[in-house]
Amino acid sequence: MKQGFVKVAAVTPKIKVADPVYNAEQIKMRLSEAYEKGAKIIVFPELCLTGYTCGELFLQDILLEEAKVQLQKLADFTDGHDSLVFVGLPFEKDGLLYNVAAALQDGMILGLIPKMNIPAHAEFYEGRHFTPGEETVSTVFVGDEEIPFGGNLLFEADGVTGLTIGCEICEDLWVPNPPSTAHAMAGATLLVNLSASSENVGKDAYREMLVKSASARLVAGYVYAGAGEGESTQDMVFGGHNIIAENGTVLVQAKRFANESIYSDIDVGKLRMERRKMTTFSQKTDKEYLIVPFALKQEETILDRTFSCMPFVPEKQAEKEKRCEEILSIQAYGLKKRYEHTGCKKAVIGVSGGLDSTLALLVTVRTFDLLEIPRENILAITMPCFGTTDRTYDNACRLARTLGASLLEINIKEAVKVHFADIGQDMENHDVTYENSQARERTQVLMDVANKENALVIGTGDMSELALGFATYNGDHMSMYGVNAGVPKTLMRHLVRYYADTCGEKELSAVLTDVLDTPVSPELLPPVDGVIAQRTEELVGPYELHDFFLYYMLRCGYEPAKVYRVAKLAFKGQYADEEILKWLKLFYRRFFTQQFKRSCLPDGPKVGSVGVSPRGDLRMPSDASAALWLSQIETL
Repeated sequence: MKQGFVKVAAVTPKIKVADPVYNAEQIKMRLSEAYEKGAKIIVFPELCLTGYTCGELFLQDILLEEAKVQLQKLADFTDGHDSLVFVGLPFEKDGLLYNVAAALQDGMILGLIPKMNIPAHAEFYEGRHFTPGEETVSTVFVGDEEIPFGGNLLFEADGVTGLTIGCEICEDLWVPNPPSTAHAMAGATLLVNLSASSENVGKDAYREMLVKSASARLVAGYVYAGAGEGESTQDMVFGGHNIIAENGTVLVQAKRFANESIYSDIDVGKLRMERRKMTTFSQKTDKEYLIVPFALKQEETILDRTFSCMPFVPEKQAEKEKRCEEILSIQAYGLKKRYEHTGCKKAVIGVSGGLDSTLALLVTVRTFDLLEIPRENILAITMPCFGTTDRTYDNACRLARTLGASLLEINIKEAVKVHFADIGQDMENHDVTYENSQARERTQVLMDVANKENALVIGTGDMSELALGFATYNGDHMSMYGVNAGVPKTLMRHLVRYYADTCGEKELSAVLTDVLDTPVSPELLPPVDGVIAQRTEELVGPYELHDFFLYYMLRCGYEPAKVYRVAKLAFKGQYADEEILKWLKLFYRRFFTQQFKRSCLPDGPKVGSVGVSPRGDLRMPSDASAALWLSQIETL
């Protein structure tokens, strides 16, 4: 449970209807497997001790009494095991029968939670046997033990900050106001559901949607365990559709009709951060809850969940294409509004033949098409200097011509040489002044041409560069609207690839493909034998690592040690641990020291869940200390 990860399991045993003895043995067998897997929260289906489909047999004393006997034996079986287990059974209280979930841990029955919503429609007729539960907590005896009984029970883990568990049963999730809503408002970060949802065509998709929606709306983890094979098929079939979700994402789900156990790791730390950030999420309720403490050992969870090495990029091709089209539209419509507001009819954009300026030009073309402004009103300016290579120069020119923009070449070598003479800069000293003077000269040219043409300067810099501060202050850092400010470098490649694949123009596709194959470089140092000498990722590290760090720091609120831990998993076999740690340290150092550049960013659209705008997601002081974060890295 270190760093907030808690392993959970949804388990469907194969049962026999109305045979608690057999069923308890099956539950024990599956419990042993879950213990071996390191699961700390283990959820079994609704009424699994007897079977959901007992019908009138639920009214038989012999069945009810044996279920209680086996419940006590199951509780004994949990003795010495560091897990909280939920199992379902019928339970009589005050002459009424309830469908309950029993919470078991370390040899004890911690509580009984009754089902609040009893279905009596379609194929369900639970109302014939069971009484709806009450929220108010009372007590019952199981053997000599006095046990809390009621809907408003929460189980709070000692030793795992923020892990509080609420329980509901099957139909409870399907109603307009599920108990889980109140549970979450009372502080539950993990919700469990013991279910016996039967299968019919299309119901699995609806069930999955309900679980995803609940976990998203309640900013919680959700473990759903469904009844499966072994239940009576007299009128229904049960598929054992187990689902584990977290904040709107399904982490894993079982193959139906397989009685499969599934495991994943709920990130309680991330959920706590999400709730802190989401100030409209209220953890206040006027309902009274009984909080039942239980103990879990502090230990490192062996993670089952995986972490994409490119969290900004969808893994499925169809989703990726949809995401690319959506982002291009966000960028284009953001720029469209700026043109409608200012009344400008022209754009000025510096084209280098690199990835960033290529995407910015593509977005500008799309915007002008939306506005029905001729593309020749886009002034694509190439500004060769000391580091420009033939490849990038040719690509910049071909791109502008292919897209129908007006190409303008302004060689800035002599202007930069004059500037060097003015400030006493040695031409042979290829330091930061040598580099940044070129970037600022280019920006001056763009701004002045924009003034001359009554145009807007379109910014090209991306979010990854802004996160690292790898931009020349008041150089490429500045524009009149930064269309790429919300796009990370790893996603940018896919946007350009998507455009190349869908544009339907052979020549345009060819030049875009070559841009994608060109190393990322600001081209501010002279080439060697005509080849780019300055490769950005050799200086600041791989952008795929930095985008990964950025996502898990800002989006998930991970501390450096946790970022490092999941990065090692995501990039196993690609980067050595020492290399990841090296670039992680550089990331944090630059992220903090370069905030002053982000504090005065031009306007630009946010496109995803992470942003660095000082007017939006990242209102961070420019002089904040990185010492706390860097000190943790030093201990890794």
